[in-house]
Amino acid sequence: MKTIFYRTAAAIALAAAAALASAQSLPIAGRDYLVIDPPQPVSPGAMVEVIEFFYYGCPVCYEAQPHIARWLTSAGADVSLTRVPSAFTAEGESYALTFYALLSGGRLAQLHGPVYENHHFDDRRLSEEKNLLDWLARNGVDAEAFRAQRDSDGNRARVAEGRRIFEAYGVKAVPAFAVDGRFVTSARLAGGVKEMLNVVAHLVSRVREERLKK
Repeated sequence: MKTIFYRTAAAIALAAAAALASAQSLPIAGRDYLVIDPPQPVSPGAMVEVIEFFYYGCPVCYEAQPHIARWLTSAGADVSLTRVPSAFTAEGESYALTFYALLSGGRLAQLHGPVYENHHFDDRRLSEEKNLLDWLARNGVDAEAFRAQRDSDGNRARVAEGRRIFEAYGVKAVPAFAVDGRFVTSARLAGGVKEMLNVVAHLVSRVREERLKK
């Protein structure tokens, strides 16, 4: 009987320890992510909206790209990702104009990664218009048409809206993510790129669970 008692007690202790470790590993509001008050508006419907705040010149944003790509493969069909580039410096604004022009021209999937790579490894200075247009032409893009799109009023309005979104979420450093208009995390808050994506995944799951209870 004593043997059975000790085994049962040990099993209970192990289960309690595992539960405590699991609870301690969960992201904590105020430490790993921030709660946005008041929440920002999101589109009605079943989609969980996630925003990636980034800057092409940010080395940690570049480091995060393969992790984001892997997370997207398992994030679920109910997750929508929107990217918002930082535009609070001259170089940031230049890259933001390029990002939105690539997006509206259907070239983002092809050239988003290469823009990062050419900035961080090839030093092509794609924030400078001449370098950018020469590089785009070599990649099969109509440079003059791209220039017109990049400099259009509509494109500049998207950059201005991006700045507004940064400010609305209180994002001061990149990379950062917002989830469901209610939560913000970043590599700095979470303690690293992998940790940031783990927090994003946790928050997406939380949003799903809360919606099921309604």
